[in-house]
Order: sequence, then structure tokens, then C-alpha cells
Amino acid sequence: MSIQASAFFASPSSAESLADDIRAQTGALAKLAALHAEAEESARLAHMLGRSLYVAIALPLAATLAIFLSSGAGSAPRVAWAVLVVVASLAIARTYAGAIDQPFERAVLRAFERDLTAVLIFAGCAWGAGAFLVLTNTAPIGAALVFAAGPAAGLGLLLCDRNAILQFLAPVALLTSFACVLRHFTDGTINAVSVLVACALFAAALVIADRYRTSTRTGDGVLRLLDA
Repeated sequence: MSIQASAFFASPSSAESLADDIRAQTGALAKLAALHAEAEESARLAHMLGRSLYVAIALPLAATLAIFLSSGAGSAPRVAWAVLVVVASLAIARTYAGAIDQPFERAVLRAFERDLTAVLIFAGCAWGAGAFLVLTNTAPIGAALVFAAGPAAGLGLLLCDRNAILQFLAPVALLTSFACVLRHFTDGTINAVSVLVACALFAAALVIADRYRTSTRTGDGVLRLLDA
């Protein structure tokens, strides 16, 4: 018996067969993992596609509220800012309309994500321009912070996507902080620093939360693949 066992373990063909089995199982698991990742990406992008229309509606509504509260600004700057925000809103709606007919095609969804990235950067610049056009330099401390962080938080609730929020938040934070200093707001330096610090903390919280969700989903996915 011991001689047969030694012969079996020493057999090159048995070792090669075992190695082939291991490679086949590893390849199958890798393919399942890739399919799982693709399905998660498609679900994320389809969700963002469906919610982007709400952003296109909410953005001009938020601008209307800001214009109503900025009675000290002139009518021309308010109209100019309203036009910028409406253009950004229409661009988001157009991006949505271009992809909604094929909401589960990965190529279409990836093209939608690229287009939405450019549109959200423009939307952030358009909203940030409001700090120069509609915020008055006598606004109380905290007004600039609410102006910058409020829409980004609302965007986060609607889209639930880290990259999309950061693409909008970055130009808003920079332009608003510049306006606080260049337009000589009351306590402009304090306002500018508070905007930058708050937006940086918000961005860091988004990154940490997204990494935690990703690690949790990855662990759950591996367990499901192993159970299968």
C-alpha cells in the first residue's frame, strides 16, 4: 500500500492533472469575479443614469431659491447666473436623454458617464460663478459655505456617486472661496477658509465611505462566489 501511495504521489501525470484542475477552477473563479464586477458597474451606472434627471430638475430650483434670497444683487447678474444654471441643467437632461433608450448597454452607460463627467464640471463652474454674481459681499459668515456645500450635498443624495459629487464640488469650492477673497466679503478670509475646509472634509468623508462600501461589497461577492 505504501509503495502504491508513493508511486501515486510521485507520478508526474497526476501532479500535472492536479495543477490543471487548480488552474481551471482559478480561471472559473476569475471569470465569475469579472462578471460580478461588470454587473456591479452596470448597476451603478444605470442607477446614476436614472437619477441624473432629478439633478437636471433640482439644479435650477436650487438656483431659484438662491436668487430669491440674494435680493441685494442686481437683476443683470442674477439673470446671467440663471442662464448659466439653466444651460447646465439642459446639458444634464440631454446627456440623460442620449442614454435612457439603452439603459443596460455597458458601452452606452460608459459613454454616459464620460459625458456626465464633463457636464458636472461645467455645472460646478456655473454654480460657482454665482458666488461672483449673486452672493453679496455683505453676506453673513456661513452664507458662502451653505452656497457651496448645500448643492453638493443635495447632489450626493440624488446621485449617490462619489466621483460625480466631487466633479461638481471641486469647481464650486474653488470659485466660491476665490469670490470670498476677491470680492472682499465680510470676513472674506474666514469665509474662504471655511468653504475650503468644509468641502475638503466632505470630500474626504465621501472617499472613506465609498472605500468602505467597496470593501464590503468585494468581501460579500467573494463569499458568494466561494459558496457557489
